[in-house]
Amino acid sequence: MKYIFMVAGKGTRLQPLTLKHPKSMYKLDEDTTLLQRMVALIKKHDSEADIVIVTGHMHRAIEEQVSGVTFVYNPFYEATNSIASLWFAREHMDADNIVLIDGDIVMEDELIRDVLCKPVDRATVLVDSSIKTDGDYNVEVSGDQVLVMSKDLTSYFGEYAGVTKLDHDSSLLMRTELESMVEEGFYDQWYENALVQLIFKHDFRLYYKDISNYDWTEVDSVNDLLMAKQIHMKEKTN
Repeated sequence: MKYIFMVAGKGTRLQPLTLKHPKSMYKLDEDTTLLQRMVALIKKHDSEADIVIVTGHMHRAIEEQVSGVTFVYNPFYEATNSIASLWFAREHMDADNIVLIDGDIVMEDELIRDVLCKPVDRATVLVDSSIKTDGDYNVEVSGDQVLVMSKDLTSYFGEYAGVTKLDHDSSLLMRTELESMVEEGFYDQWYENALVQLIFKHDFRLYYKDISNYDWTEVDSVNDLLMAKQIHMKEKTN
């Protein structure tokens, strides 16, 4: 499987901590950063993992500390959003199974083993249904399918957990849509918005996997950093 991490952003919500330090390089212990841990666990559970990391902010610091991966650089990270980062990595979107991962996600080992590293035969996003308020990017569903994903939803099924899994056909459809959006000037959008456009324009079927029974966090605040460290340290002591 191919895994594409998005780590180009400046992490503005964590400033001043991220002014001179990418949040993906936050140390969970003396030897392990957030991104190093995710990469190591993916390789642990998928021996054939092909990992691509799209960098931007302080890219050299990331490239020096993560090995055994392919790097793609978004030189326009300050003026664009994740859709442009994925556009720069679009040549990697032709594998049978692709996992798109926000670079500030931390997951417990079991979630990576049971869900992240399992192939899919349809487009699927990971959602935490236990989060009903104050979610960052939220998901409304009907049955087993996603109706819409948005930062503006006030009532929703759960929070998007920063991971999209695509089979070969859905990956090619998404690549075509993001190429169209970037060409039309929508390079300031989240890449997930391309999925929403597919739903609205082409009746695209997007499914979800509820991961509310697992520990995970998106690192957007100091409290999130502490949660990430707790997840990591809990596994080290087991």
